[in-house]
Amino acid sequence: MTNLSSSLNQSSPGITGLLLFVIFGYAFSVEPLHHVENWKVLQDKEIWIGWAEEGGIPWCKAQTTFPFAMDKIAEILEDKTNYPNVFKRIEATTILEPEIVHIMLDMPFPISSRDYIVKYTTHFDGNDLLYQFRSVIHENAPLSNSYIRLVNAAGEWRLSPLKNNQTQVTYTWNGELLGDFPDWALPRAWKTQGNEVLNWLLEATDKAINN
Repeated sequence: MTNLSSSLNQSSPGITGLLLFVIFGYAFSVEPLHHVENWKVLQDKEIWIGWAEEGGIPWCKAQTTFPFAMDKIAEILEDKTNYPNVFKRIEATTILEPEIVHIMLDMPFPISSRDYIVKYTTHFDGNDLLYQFRSVIHENAPLSNSYIRLVNAAGEWRLSPLKNNQTQVTYTWNGELLGDFPDWALPRAWKTQGNEVLNWLLEATDKAINN
């Protein structure tokens, strides 16, 4: 089956949305992960990072502009088996079912390692391409004493096409770390994660295009 990023190369966003609905069964409507409006700024540089609380859950957002077309970034995000080679804190990804992935994270000492299981869904929101993920339970990924399970893991990649083959990349995620992680250290961890994840994705996209 042709993947989504390949389809992007062949059609305009409007036509691609219709093709995806018919061929892949992806929905046009997008259920928001959160309704946050008043973000508290953690970093206002080339990569913007902020956080806000909704319903007792800390949501984090990191955003920047990539000098690449949207389909090139989509190819990296769709290849979940290759995530450990892209995002350096990911130890392993296991595809449990189509679009259901068990992700294991190696956290910096002395923080315990984390893991989570999420189901991905793909949408178009106007011309924006969204990869949303939400936590699920799966019998083939039981709890491990070596990892703290992030049971509320959720987030979204939003790719917004700009002029001159540029793309605004927005990464939003549930900032809970659970376990023994102190609350006072969370903003620093969120800032680190936002910078690392977007820089690693930028490096991987650049490498894939220029090699």
